[in-house]
Amino acid sequence: MPDERARASAPPARSGDASSELGTAGGEGPAPKKKKRSLLSGTPLIFIALSLGVVVGGLLPEADHPTAFHLFQFMSKGFITLIKGIIVPILVATIITGIAQTGDLKSVGRMGAKSLLYFEIVTTIALFLGLGIANTLRPGDGLPLARDAHSALAEPKSGWDIALHAFPSNLIKHAAEGDILPVVVFASLFGVALIRVGKKGEPVLRFFEGVAQVMFKYTEMIMKLTPIGVFGAMAYNVSHMASGTPGGPKGWPAVFDLLKHYSVLVASLYVALLLLVVLVFIPVMLGLRIPVRDFFRHVREPATIAFSTASSEAALPRLLEQMEKFGVPRRVASFVIPTGYSFNLDGSTLYLVLASMAIAQAAKIELSLSTQIAMVFTFMLTSKGVAGVPRATLVIIAGTCATFGLPGEAGVAMILAVDEVMDMARSALNLTGNGLAACVVARWEGVFREKPALVAPGGAGAGAGADADVDAAE
Repeated sequence: MPDERARASAPPARSGDASSELGTAGGEGPAPKKKKRSLLSGTPLIFIALSLGVVVGGLLPEADHPTAFHLFQFMSKGFITLIKGIIVPILVATIITGIAQTGDLKSVGRMGAKSLLYFEIVTTIALFLGLGIANTLRPGDGLPLARDAHSALAEPKSGWDIALHAFPSNLIKHAAEGDILPVVVFASLFGVALIRVGKKGEPVLRFFEGVAQVMFKYTEMIMKLTPIGVFGAMAYNVSHMASGTPGGPKGWPAVFDLLKHYSVLVASLYVALLLLVVLVFIPVMLGLRIPVRDFFRHVREPATIAFSTASSEAALPRLLEQMEKFGVPRRVASFVIPTGYSFNLDGSTLYLVLASMAIAQAAKIELSLSTQIAMVFTFMLTSKGVAGVPRATLVIIAGTCATFGLPGEAGVAMILAVDEVMDMARSALNLTGNGLAACVVARWEGVFREKPALVAPGGAGAGAGADADVDAAE
């Protein structure tokens, strides 16, 4: 009888739990075993889809197979659109509940200050690293620069516009436009107000807790489509490159010909991003006792999604889940990571200097060291306006180049040919940097891995239903 009462009082097994999958009767039998990794689930399947996308895209150039190209585009854009529909609800719910459950206004302010300090330090290092690589490898030498070329770009923001951009004016409008920073500010202020209301705000808090649980389950459903989205994105990009130029080669020869002309520029960016990981990210992890291999294991899947879709936003919900699973409290991850999408885009920041220097080298304009340093400090300010501007990195490059007497629009038109290839790497590193920022702030706050990750009321949480699946897959 005691055993029966114990079984009756135990919470029901979640659908993702290993015990439910093994079908143990009445809780008896051997301890549940972790599922072996399958090649048809999780990260392995994403890599398979990515590889197939590259192969199929090269075999079906856009010019010769427009129907297939539009199908690839539909698969990619459809997946990214579904992901973007998740971002605002999940951010609002998790930030509000995270701040309200903290109940300490000082800790919220302290966390914000530490986040901005870390963002500024790392992005500054990224800028100078990009400058060093540009001067060493000289990726712009020999690139074809047509000075009369132009690209349709949005107007760059002024410093006042960048500051004003943080203030939320219409939450629905910001949500519809995918404008993350004002949404983060609104949710943070709402959470602070909820603390100050006291017990009267408890029904509101319970509502947003429910919204958060539902949104993480919704995210789990959408993420099952990840291989389809990854395949479509890679096939779409490679098919476009395989079309070549009028009179030039088609298919794989066109892809290789394009990469050959821009090989030094593309390689310079990838080398610089790798150095940023090796010389900055890993030492930070070692210095703050953040497990290096475990971190990369948790960030692997969202980074793969960001790389293949060339969109770090597409992997934001998954990154939130994985960082909480890694040991970053939800209140920290849901505050630091979305803020970092406006202030801590390490890959994009590094690319700003590298691309601008490549444009100068292609135009055969030698910049003095003082001018280069002035350009770096200019990018320190203008890079904060990346959020909410279409093709923001290219906008900032064009505007800043014009300030320093460089052919900005012509240069942007020149690098557009391989911008997708470079954007994939930038997006993956942006996401990785923001995941690390959440770990750093959690460690500074003394809450990193303070308790078992993803233990939330009712057995749900950031990926609570999905995390058993993730654990089993990994």
